[in-house]
Amino acid sequence: MSGRLTRTPPPPDRELAAQERRPVPASHAARILGPAFVAAIAYVDPGNVATNLTAGATTGYLLVWVVVAASLVAMLVQFQAAKLGMATGKSLPRLCRDRFPRWGTRLVWFQAEVVVLATDLAEFVGAAIGMRLLFGMPVLASAVLTAVVSLLLLELRRRGRRRGFELMSAAALVLVGGGIGYDILFVGHQSAAGLASGLLPGLAGQGALVLAMGIVGATVMPHAIYLHSALVQSGGMPVDSAWRRPRLVRRALALDCVLALGAATFVNVSMIALGAGLGRATGGAWTGDLVAAHGELASRIGGGAALAFAIALLSSGVSSTGIGTLAGDVVMRGFLARRVPVHVRRIVTMAPAVLALLSGVSLTGLLIVSQVVISLGVPVALFLLVHFCRDRSLMGPLVNAPLTTRVAGVSAAVVAVLGCCLPFTL
Repeated sequence: MSGRLTRTPPPPDRELAAQERRPVPASHAARILGPAFVAAIAYVDPGNVATNLTAGATTGYLLVWVVVAASLVAMLVQFQAAKLGMATGKSLPRLCRDRFPRWGTRLVWFQAEVVVLATDLAEFVGAAIGMRLLFGMPVLASAVLTAVVSLLLLELRRRGRRRGFELMSAAALVLVGGGIGYDILFVGHQSAAGLASGLLPGLAGQGALVLAMGIVGATVMPHAIYLHSALVQSGGMPVDSAWRRPRLVRRALALDCVLALGAATFVNVSMIALGAGLGRATGGAWTGDLVAAHGELASRIGGGAALAFAIALLSSGVSSTGIGTLAGDVVMRGFLARRVPVHVRRIVTMAPAVLALLSGVSLTGLLIVSQVVISLGVPVALFLLVHFCRDRSLMGPLVNAPLTTRVAGVSAAVVAVLGCCLPFTL
């Protein structure tokens, strides 16, 4: 093990106590808001679209409870990731490099890279599908244009336009939700009673378990955990504020996570509702394929519904590809102290997606499998968060409460058990 951080909290004198009680202008707390909306894009990426629509089409509302439960865990996880970055001034991968032996750091880095590559694949394929549906572009052209747009988004952040990047992420979240919501209004066949019954835990068959694991992977995104811990350092208050004004920091970070991930939860539940409605409208003939969904919407409802679906999918894919590339940069720089230019990384991660698009395999199936692979990396990120966030010498006044540590630990253990059971269901 390498040396521990030497940071010590400020002395609990009367001046600091008075400062903590003093009212804080809303503008100060607002400086912390924003990073969670960037991380939330990972929760409505094309993998979510494919997995949730397939779940709705094949199982109805059966897996709504999985989306809600996974989203609640995601809120807790992202809140911890934000606290970790704010309290230490370092990302989760960087803390692993500082505190773990080299072989352990390399091992964790390898699985994190696998997760990021699976995420990149899903997001890139989804964006390219959206380009094809919206503009009728050839596969290769849609792939190249997707890469170019994602690089432009990353360049916006690299030039220091943090707020602009965060606002564009929030706008993408609205576009995805608006497109799905528009289609729900016209597809019909919705059931409030069915949606309510879906909140009761239950699984029916191996297919439902695989989809549930895919939903967990698409919702509790490991790469978003690594990224969020890095994002809070570059935009909010100075790190010392986490030690001087912990209550303010906790509330602002919690509000950011609840607003952003609450919106993402609503969108994901809406995707299941749309999948269930479209599945009923087709008499079970449609089972979740994204290209077929576009065609069904066009023929049954009209061009407006198909256009809304294509815009939602394109917004989801383009915005999330930039997030995935940014997360990959955080992972490599944190674990290995190395940095690959984002345009080089984008080209490398684009290659498998282009091959998949050209091979003619089922793209929706590929998206679902990618989410299952991602779910296998969730326990590692969760256990790392629990390990660091329970350390008072590291976290200071932002340390996890014992109950928070227990809940996070149990959540990680449940996901790990499901991951171990998954190979026996395939």
